[in-house]
Amino acid sequence: MSMLAAIGQVANFAVGVAVNPLTFLGLVPVFAAGLTFMRYISFDPEAHPININHVRPEYDFIVVGGGSAGAVVASRLSETANWTVLLVEAGGDESEISDVPSLSGYLQMSPMDWMYQTAPPNEESQYCLAMVGDRCNWPRGKVLGGSSVLNAMVYVRGNRLDYDHWERQGNPGWSYEDVLPYFKKSEDNRNPYLARNAYHSEGGYLTVQESPWRTPLSIAFLQAGRELGYQVRDCNGEQQTGFMLSQGTIRRGSRCSTAKAFLRPVRNRSNLHIAMHAQVTKVMIHSKTKRAYGIKMVRNNRPQLVRAKKEIIMSAGAIGSPQILMLSGIGPRDHLESLNIPVMSGLKVGYNLQDHVGLGGLTFIVDDPITFTKKRYQTMQVAMEYILHEKGPMTSLGGVEGLAFVNTKYAPESGQWPDIQFHFAPSSVNSDSDQVKKITGLRDSVFNTVYKPLKNAETWTMLPLLLRPRSTGRIMLKSRDPSVYPDINPNYFTHEEDVQVLIEGIRIALNVSSTRAFQRFKSRPHKIPFPGCRQYEFDTDEYWECSIRHFTFTIYHPTSTCKMGPATDPDAVVDARLKVYGIRNLRVVDASIMPTIVSGNTNAPTIMIGEKASDMIKEDWGIEII
Repeated sequence: MSMLAAIGQVANFAVGVAVNPLTFLGLVPVFAAGLTFMRYISFDPEAHPININHVRPEYDFIVVGGGSAGAVVASRLSETANWTVLLVEAGGDESEISDVPSLSGYLQMSPMDWMYQTAPPNEESQYCLAMVGDRCNWPRGKVLGGSSVLNAMVYVRGNRLDYDHWERQGNPGWSYEDVLPYFKKSEDNRNPYLARNAYHSEGGYLTVQESPWRTPLSIAFLQAGRELGYQVRDCNGEQQTGFMLSQGTIRRGSRCSTAKAFLRPVRNRSNLHIAMHAQVTKVMIHSKTKRAYGIKMVRNNRPQLVRAKKEIIMSAGAIGSPQILMLSGIGPRDHLESLNIPVMSGLKVGYNLQDHVGLGGLTFIVDDPITFTKKRYQTMQVAMEYILHEKGPMTSLGGVEGLAFVNTKYAPESGQWPDIQFHFAPSSVNSDSDQVKKITGLRDSVFNTVYKPLKNAETWTMLPLLLRPRSTGRIMLKSRDPSVYPDINPNYFTHEEDVQVLIEGIRIALNVSSTRAFQRFKSRPHKIPFPGCRQYEFDTDEYWECSIRHFTFTIYHPTSTCKMGPATDPDAVVDARLKVYGIRNLRVVDASIMPTIVSGNTNAPTIMIGEKASDMIKEDWGIEII
């Protein structure tokens, strides 16, 4: 896309109307447009990766999925010059719009999104009751860079105890001390107060920094944390419990996806081929030797077989990887046989599905004009500040200005393994009604009753998330046809303790609003109930449980469907080297291998998994790791 068209597209999104690029440029001095163009050409060396036209019949390694893990693996394996690597991605490339941090919500339900939805609830598990069809949307990136192109760019590593717990479950090499070097290997931290300590680093491919812009409410959020007895700290550092300004994967005011971080710098490596718009339908496995020797994929409506001399690495994500494995005969025997799929290895693929879930739309009202509203910040002036200076509101990390990790009464007594995470945003559901309804799937009747009355109000929101759910779900095939989406049953709230922990988290969020820091702005909760919850009094346990089951909200962190574990674990799909049990030369490298979900956003841990797996693959093929 030309810079002229890019400016026009950013303007379209910024002001919410159709703007002709030429008309838009007419509002700006010609020299400014010229300087902008020269800045992108002269100072942005990150030309987009090359989409190879002709795929070879054979490579040493085939990486399936170019997302948060797959982009890392392909980049790192191609560092070995005599290895040939093919990266296969079902989607296309990023766009200039996906670069703009504040526009992340506009990418969901777009061609860059697989647009998955959960299965409707059942008698045992009631959730998403305020959504159209009682289904929650589950965005997943169908684009080079995967969900790192759609997400809010929040950089959180999880808790050190998460990884120590992985190791205690029989996964040697996955303790916190083992994985910390891989977090640091990726990182190029550009906040000086963070970069020069034992927990962060500079010079990696992945840029991490705070947004250069925030509202006054972000400072109130930190002050509120102190009032409640929490420290303001780097939650990616020595301890996690506390409040912080969000760290994000952004660079020069723009999104830093894994495609931008790991693939653009190596785009000219002759041993790395990237095939976009190519959907893998099956892993080819020799029926007698049980060796994975190739993949079937569809590209330009034509099927193609590509062979792998060394290994196939599945990095299609917590939904895509189990789907492709099951289509290939790796999965629960009874389930595969019911679909007449020959079983190559009977493993519990698709089980153990975990996600971070919470209450959406927890809204607070303030009197001062300081919140992030569409009418105030989506203007031509704001767009030009971003285009010319890479600053201003459009650098906001999907609107998430602050994070907190807090302890309910159900958390371990040490206080070092918090069980609730807050995402703080100086805006709310009412800020952009059409887009919010599109993303969340909220019924019109629910939105109009609960949030439309706030159309002109100044509001902010807190999203309380359950960090370590006891309830687990499952991914199942609906058909042998690869184009048919699998059944996604998250089984939210089947364990009553999950609901109880969330209710405690909601009450802590109410306490945040009640602090002196927020009372300066006369903050108070929005109390109009969901239509299905009118029979309950506000702030009773029954009221909050009903609200949670209606506006069930996930920030799209599915994990654990190809569980890593020892051979003695009947639920394990891969071992600690991420090799699939019973199949040679096949690994899974993405969020699906997590034995238990991490206590925090999953993008950074998934990148870490890609880094660590790349070194393990090199070691297993005789490459010395320095």
